[in-house]
Formats: sequence, structure tokens, C-alpha cells
Amino acid sequence: MSALSIAWLEDRGDDFPPVEFALGVRSEAPGLLAAGGDLKPPRLRRAYEHGIFPWYSLGQPILWWSPDPRMVLHTAEFKLSRSLRKTLQRFIGTPGCALRVDTAFDEVIRACAKTPRPGQDGTWIVPEMVRAYCAWHRLGEVHSFETWVDGKLVGGLYGVSVGRMFFGESMFSRQTDASKIALAALVAFCREHHIDLIDCQQRTAHLASFGAREIPRREFTRHLHTATQQEPVEEWAYHPSTWARLGLQPPAFGLVPA
Repeated sequence: MSALSIAWLEDRGDDFPPVEFALGVRSEAPGLLAAGGDLKPPRLRRAYEHGIFPWYSLGQPILWWSPDPRMVLHTAEFKLSRSLRKTLQRFIGTPGCALRVDTAFDEVIRACAKTPRPGQDGTWIVPEMVRAYCAWHRLGEVHSFETWVDGKLVGGLYGVSVGRMFFGESMFSRQTDASKIALAALVAFCREHHIDLIDCQQRTAHLASFGAREIPRREFTRHLHTATQQEPVEEWAYHPSTWARLGLQPPAFGLVPA
């Protein structure tokens, strides 16, 4: 395969090429590895196990990426600012505020698809992608962390979990700091369940502000080889005691997940 070409995948289940064949940083599409194929859960799972993810726009074929370097958040390195700490403590101490997991996945992913992104024209969470991840969610490997206030969904995120690895996909807010609350909850959940790394895919200043950083792709795939083969988390539910993983004190009355 030449440095300027990528593999074309047929629907019948062709394997992905090695991630080292992805286009380099000097190309017009650094990290692009392959095109075509389908978004059925078995192919998606194989992709994520090898550090590959789909990302494309309407009118394009399915495009598969494996960037080098890779943006990740080590859960032990999560930066909890003083202001966010105050926000979280206020949130968990206020009746009517709740953090829930997997109670409104379809709404979360559709809200993420509609959220404008700086420097982006349109969304990469196209309808075909929404349907695919909703189907994968029903199989138990895609999850949403949701911020609720007075019975309304005000923010959240979704991502993929394979073994003891979490791959963050997208987040949204309808209220100030709502997505940050969901991210902090995800980190606390990951710490509690011994998930050491959250994939952030590509660098953004927003993620860097929480402690995310770039690592070489070879280091990332080496971690995947071990983490994705471990026993998966069995219970995807949020408990008030989980906040203690961030050094926060849950209220005496607790928060009952709906």
C-alpha cells in the first residue's frame, strides 16, 4: 500500500489494515486509514479494539481513522478545578439534581449531533451513525452519562466501553457546566471500576484543560491490547458514593438514580 492510498472495505467484513498504514501528519488527512464497509456492531467493536474509529460527514463514504498521536485522559490525571469542584458539590447537594447512566441514550446522542462545534460546518454524527450507536447501545457496549435537573436532561456525553477501556465520543450542554458534570462523573465511575484511560481521539484545548494529553499511537494501542481483553464492567449505574472518587462528599439524603 502506498503512503498516499487507503484501503477500501467491502460490506462483507474485510479486516482493517494495520493502523501504521494510516496517513501521516504531513498528509491532507492525517490519521485516515480506510473507507467503506458498514457500521454494524461487530465491525465497530473490531475497530475500537485496534484504536480505529469512524468519522465522516453527509455525502461521504464511511471513513475510518487512527491518528498519531492520540489524545487521551488518564483518569488519575483528571484536573478538577476549584470552580468545577464547587459546582459539583453544589450539584450533588441539591435536591432535584441527579446523575444518571443509560436512561436516555437516544436523546443524548441526538443532542450531541445537534450541538454546534467551533470550526465545524455541520456534524459528523450523521443519521447513519446515530442508528448504529443506538443499536450498539442496546447490546450493552455504548453508554451515556446524563446530567438531570428537575426532571430535565440538561447535558451529558456518550462513549464506547470495551473491556476496561472507555472511548469518549461526544458531549453536549443545555445548561452551564452540565457536560462538565457528566465528564467528572464518568472519570469518577472509571476510577471506581479500574478504567485507567479514556480515549479522546483528537486534541482540543477544552479536553486539555481537564488534563488530557497526547501519547504516541503505539503506546495507545499497546494499552488497548491489555485493557480491551479484561472483564467488562457489569453494572452501568451511578451511585452517590461514586463521587468520593473525586474527593467529593455525597449528601446525606443521597441521589437515587432513576
